[in-house]
Amino acid sequence: MKEAFTRLPWWVRWIAIPAILLVVFGSLLISVITWVVSLVFRILLAAALIAILIFVVRKFTSSSSSGGGW
Repeated sequence: MKEAFTRLPWWVRWIAIPAILLVVFGSLLISVITWVVSLVFRILLAAALIAILIFVVRKFTSSSSSGGGW
């Protein structure tokens, strides 16, 4: 198999075969990329919401314990 692959012209190895693979597996590749981006976005959103919650709780508890208010 490797010998047959090395006998092909360079443009078949580096242009035609990757183009065929992109056509065949393109939708799968796009769906995987979409899933990963969605997962990263949800993780960052959850981290931001947790950070805001911690900030608000600390601000509220420090303000109520010192006698001051918002």
